[in-house]
Amino acid sequence: MSERPLILICNDDGITAPGIRTLISVMNEIGDVVVVAPNNPQSGMGHAITVNTTLRCNPITIDDGPQLEYSCSGTPADCVKMAVNEILNKKPDICVSGINHGSNASLNVIYSGTMSAAVEAGIEGIPAVGFSLMDYNWDADFDACRTYVKTIVKNILKNGLPEGVVLNVNIPDLKKDEIKGIKVCRQAHGNWEEVFDKRVSPQGEDYYWLAGKFVNLDKGEDTDMWALENGYVSMVPVQFDMTAHHYIKNLNTWDL
Repeated sequence: MSERPLILICNDDGITAPGIRTLISVMNEIGDVVVVAPNNPQSGMGHAITVNTTLRCNPITIDDGPQLEYSCSGTPADCVKMAVNEILNKKPDICVSGINHGSNASLNVIYSGTMSAAVEAGIEGIPAVGFSLMDYNWDADFDACRTYVKTIVKNILKNGLPEGVVLNVNIPDLKKDEIKGIKVCRQAHGNWEEVFDKRVSPQGEDYYWLAGKFVNLDKGEDTDMWALENGYVSMVPVQFDMTAHHYIKNLNTWDL
């Protein structure tokens, strides 16, 4: 029986994405890897789950390696549920999601399928982390990610994570020797200024493409955005208890 940790890998860019292929390669150095990932891109799906249509999850071989891989028709959160309840029939030692093509810093964590896979694992009581590279290109260079991914995963396996907490790690789009290290951060306060690009189809019907830009409203030097803008890997502990505990006392003063 293997003494190596059992590692579940998921993502939201799809099972063939270069980011997850890099992650698989790194995790094979640490433990026994099982991959359950979407069969097509699921970026921006957040914590959606499939309830009104069937799910398919089939073994697949994409490249050489000892890992076992399954291609799932569902969302990133579906992939974790499927892995735990149908494929592994037990909880892995850790769930590692990514490596995402593009930022999941600041408010992006809410929309992220990559982080939702990690959060779903956390809900299941599994230590979990999501990794993202600040480069949206399909052919992004993930080489600089390898050392930091390995270091952080080994630390999670050694130290564990508290119940209800997962890690959101973002890596700047820099060469390996340009990254200054890892900063433990809080999530920056920011928002998206959305723009809808309105067009007309050949049939004369209106349709829209969502566009826009992210605006960082936080000037703090302890945030993930500051770390990334200054050449550091950002690591934010994320909790999925969304209760605003500080406001409970105020609500109890209402005339209810």
